[in-house]
Parts: sequence; C-alpha cells; structure tokens
Amino acid sequence: MINEFNDAHTDELFKAILELKSVEECYKFFEDVCTMSEIKALAQRLEVAKMLRDGKKYSDIEDLTKASSATISRVNRCLQYGTGGYTLALDRLESTEKAGGK
Repeated sequence: MINEFNDAHTDELFKAILELKSVEECYKFFEDVCTMSEIKALAQRLEVAKMLRDGKKYSDIEDLTKASSATISRVNRCLQYGTGGYTLALDRLESTEKAGGK
C-alpha cells in the first residue's frame, strides 16, 4: 500500500510535516494545505481508531463520532491488517500523555 503513493513529492510533504514544532504550527500548515472537511475527516479517523482500540462497539462509535459504519470498518481493517500506522501514532500519543503531554 505504501508504494502506491511513495514518491519524491510525498516524501517532501512528510518531511515538511515532521519539521512542524507545535500543534499551533500544525493548525497553520494544515489549514493552508487541506480543506476543513479533510482535516476533520483525518481527526475523526484517529478518534475512531482510539475508540476501537478501547473496545468500543461500532454503534457507540457512530453515535459519538458521527463516523459512518464504512469509515469505522475501514479504520478497523487498518488496525487489524494495515501497516501499523494508527498503532504507532496512538502508542506515542499515549506515551506523551502519560509523560505529561506536549
């Protein structure tokens, strides 16, 4: 899956994101780069992933996040059979929160 979009332009995008130093800088960058709908969709998927990891039921996740069952199913598939990106990010967020947050 990663090879489908792996190119110099995507590498440059990810390098630019890694250079951002704060949540405020991320807001500025993503507001310029993405539509509000795109940002909200990404945030929603991350929240769905958190809830799935916490063992929440699809119906509860739908009610709380307003995500469609198709989105929840896709995120769940990624958690189960994907490249581990959600797990990596969520583990690091948990670790940061336990250490006192950024």
